[in-house]
Amino acid sequence: MHAGSHEILIKDALVFLIAAGLVVPALRMLKLPAVVGFILAGVALGPWGLGSFSDTWAPLGMFTIAEPEAAAPFAELGVLFLLFLLGLELSVEQLWSLRRIVFGAGIVQAAASAILLALLATVFDFDLTAAIVVGLALALSSTAVVMQLMTANHQASAPVGRTALGVLLFQDILVAPILIFVGFASSEAGANLGTVLLEAAVQGVLAVGILLVIGRFLLRRLFQMAADAGGRDFLMAITLLTVVGAAVLTASAGLSIALGAFLAGLMLGETEFKHQTEVDLDPFKGLLLGLFFMTVGLGLDLGVIAREWPLVLMGLIALLVVKYVIAWAAVRIFGRSPELATETAGLLAPAGEFAFVVLAAGAAGGVITGDQATLVSAVAGLSMLLIPVTWRGSQSVVRRMQRKGHGHATTLPAEKAELENHVIIAGFGRVGQAVARILDEENTRVVALDSRPDTVARLRKQGWSVYFGDGARKEILDKAGLSGAAMVVVTIDDPQAAEHIVRAVRRGRPEIPILARAQDADHSRSLFQAGATHVVPDAIEAGLQMSARALEQFGYTPETVRSLIGAERDAEYRKATLEKA
Repeated sequence: MHAGSHEILIKDALVFLIAAGLVVPALRMLKLPAVVGFILAGVALGPWGLGSFSDTWAPLGMFTIAEPEAAAPFAELGVLFLLFLLGLELSVEQLWSLRRIVFGAGIVQAAASAILLALLATVFDFDLTAAIVVGLALALSSTAVVMQLMTANHQASAPVGRTALGVLLFQDILVAPILIFVGFASSEAGANLGTVLLEAAVQGVLAVGILLVIGRFLLRRLFQMAADAGGRDFLMAITLLTVVGAAVLTASAGLSIALGAFLAGLMLGETEFKHQTEVDLDPFKGLLLGLFFMTVGLGLDLGVIAREWPLVLMGLIALLVVKYVIAWAAVRIFGRSPELATETAGLLAPAGEFAFVVLAAGAAGGVITGDQATLVSAVAGLSMLLIPVTWRGSQSVVRRMQRKGHGHATTLPAEKAELENHVIIAGFGRVGQAVARILDEENTRVVALDSRPDTVARLRKQGWSVYFGDGARKEILDKAGLSGAAMVVVTIDDPQAAEHIVRAVRRGRPEIPILARAQDADHSRSLFQAGATHVVPDAIEAGLQMSARALEQFGYTPETVRSLIGAERDAEYRKATLEKA
């Protein structure tokens, strides 16, 4: 029995590697996100896809997954690594700045979604207790899929990524209370529900406290010890111990394992080992997270979807509409712009992986029937498959809102329109601030625009004339004094947003010089076509700087280095602008 299980595990590992190395890249050629690719691969290679034909054609059994449960522990590791790396990217100060979203929008979104979805479940002939369990299961969203999308699209630290993360963090806190409630609904336990929830809360606070103390006083020393021992092997070992140990600690207190991993990353992010850890873990994260997404696809029962497709479709539409509206309202109530609320709602509207856990617990306890659990699980799984679609759709809505001028009202004062010979900088991150400092030293006035409220608030305290606003909107540019500006510098790192800003500036001032930052040569050409006067590609300049340092190390004189690098720069920029050499 043990030998047979071992053989099955090895075969399933082979199938996963085939999916990761062949099937998913093929789907990526169709411009599908990697997340969707892994889920579809799981559907195709799982027991409800090609695996259902393995009895009639035996060779198919070698290329399908027979026991999806065997992959679950490895899939969970992918989620742990994702949340750990997200924690590394944030600071304690940044997390604190999200407190209104975590405990404000998070509470409103979860409570309102659970109540309304439970009421809708009663319409589908669920009894009250079963409806409550379904509402709780579907109210939560997918931390894994949402944050993977944000990370892959470099949006994890953007306003939409941080807002979504804030709500998702509160949902992770709800794991323990929801499972406790389902357990009580499944039994005739004599204990008081309030007492048990209070005990769970105390255990959770204690676990988080222990984790924060370890992170504050011991984590740096442990990593320093591993580094002193020599070799990356020891650092990898202590990193894995940190991730898994934090997850076990929070899980033992009834909290989400993902929450423990996130807090561990947050603590390690305050140390000098942050970047090395990110590099070491990144390959493992991608592969193991792919396994998690495959398990989501493996759980989609195509037979149920085919038989009950009217109910599944109605449930799917109801779920997306209800959660979208509630998420939008929750984010707006706590001070975020309509655009940000719209985009965030597109991420949070579908269900999450936690739905399967709650539904399985409810079915095991007899609160809901097996058929009901299977049906709701199909709705949840399909909604997760649609997360990239709902996000892209919400982004399209945001762009239409911005074009029609229905966006968030600017905080720019009207007198800015009377400025003369100043420079407008769109995007006030590190690059924008560097440009501003140099211009300021030369007594050139700068007016900066940025779409991150926390960045605006922080830099205004430092004395910069930076304002919240979208540089692609005409009224924002007008208030920033576009009519009297000497130049516009676009440093924003979002390629599409940068192009929108360049076009908007060019429409408002056809003759004004526009200096834009590009990611690479292809992006440079797009910016030139949009109307940029000068473009600086990050990739080209980084390569030239490294080449210059290399030549200096070989003993070339500074004059020779400048000449060689200058010639190469001219050649690369001609390529980027489609000019002939």
